Amino acid sequence: MKYKDYYHIMGVDRTATGEDIKRAYRKLARKYHPDVSKEPRAEERFKEIGEAYEVLRDEEKRAAYDQLGENWQAGQDFTPPPGWQPGRGPGAGTHTHGGYDGEPLSDFFESFFRGGRGRGSLRGEDESAHLSVSLEEVFSGATRAVRLTIPHRDQRGAMTQEVRTLNVRIPKGIQHGQQIRLAGQGNPGMGGGVAGDLYLEISIAPHPLYRLDGQDLYLAVPVSPWEAALGAKLKVPTLGGPVEVRLPSGSQTGQKLRLKGRGMPGSPAGDQYAVIEIVNPRVDTDHARELYRKMAEDLAFDPRAHWGVT
Repeated sequence: MKYKDYYHIMGVDRTATGEDIKRAYRKLARKYHPDVSKEPRAEERFKEIGEAYEVLRDEEKRAAYDQLGENWQAGQDFTPPPGWQPGRGPGAGTHTHGGYDGEPLSDFFESFFRGGRGRGSLRGEDESAHLSVSLEEVFSGATRAVRLTIPHRDQRGAMTQEVRTLNVRIPKGIQHGQQIRLAGQGNPGMGGGVAGDLYLEISIAPHPLYRLDGQDLYLAVPVSPWEAALGAKLKVPTLGGPVEVRLPSGSQTGQKLRLKGRGMPGSPAGDQYAVIEIVNPRVDTDHARELYRKMAEDLAFDPRAHWGVT
């Protein structure tokens, strides 16, 4: 049996991650797929790449393969160490060229070569796009028609831009950065293979009233100086409808009132925080100026007294 350097075949280092190996495979598989490739020895290289990928993509098989060490040369006769068995550990199976335990490379062919060994069908690549949604859509859930411009690889491997209109269901409570999977909406397969999937990464658009932090909502609530000083009952908007909130007397700017469960849906639901913001009335009349002068005289209030500066 001749040793095959699967890392060399895939064009990756022995320290390559699973994602590195996956990217290398997809690039090579499209380059050498017999249905479209004009490269010399395309079909042979295609099978060789598939065999290498079958082993390196699987942690257990890769670990067994790595036991061969780094000192073997491609094509060199290979005699396994005593008790060495690929893929399942000592004594658990035998290696047959092109498969394990005398079977074809079943995982690989099931995932990518639906038609069997060699000139089979290749699953289409997945695609991704971004989708901006509103807080209201996330709060209640929604379905809407979405027009997307998506990078698309045609049957011959050329990249184009494709405009699609899709009906997308926005799940209730989905979070910023999460993805929606649309099965079969990615790139078409080759040789009759199934299409890949489209993943929409969600971004939640800024809202004119609310600030989102995780599942919690923050709302700035303007109050007058007398409401803050004396206390008041306020009607505060929430995404689920207005609620009445009691503002304690002596409230200060920046103070938060918690509305339990009034944030974004989830398990558990988030909260909404009403953040107090004292707003002074405009002083644009003689009467208003006189009222402020009267307060300055009667209250004798110095908000900077704690500085100790005289």
